Amino acid sequence: MKYYLLSVIQPSEGTPPSAEALAEIMHNVETFHDELRAAGAWVFAGGLHGPETATVLRPEDEDVLITDGPYAEGKEYLGGLCLIKAPDLDAALEWGRKATRATTLPIEVRPFLHPAED
Repeated sequence: MKYYLLSVIQPSEGTPPSAEALAEIMHNVETFHDELRAAGAWVFAGGLHGPETATVLRPEDEDVLITDGPYAEGKEYLGGLCLIKAPDLDAALEWGRKATRATTLPIEVRPFLHPAED
């Protein structure tokens, strides 16, 4: 088994979904998480506050500089993540397909460097 990170890509611009649409999305996300748990692929998942809440720590000589807000501006940002276990990339991509359907957002699938410890 390997660990894979499913990153939820949130657009910076655009109109947020209505309360009703968001409720349906959150229901679909929880159903997706339940499916991961039942398959033994679940490790962790969670949403993130927007990049305006970030604090960036950056090395500078022998010191560490701390600044508020995102380091880089972009059209997208990391809106949430899901850490899963899957036997291979094809299986992780299938979970990514299910995640993108549940969230209605793009999902980036990326493997960790080291295998999962079972």
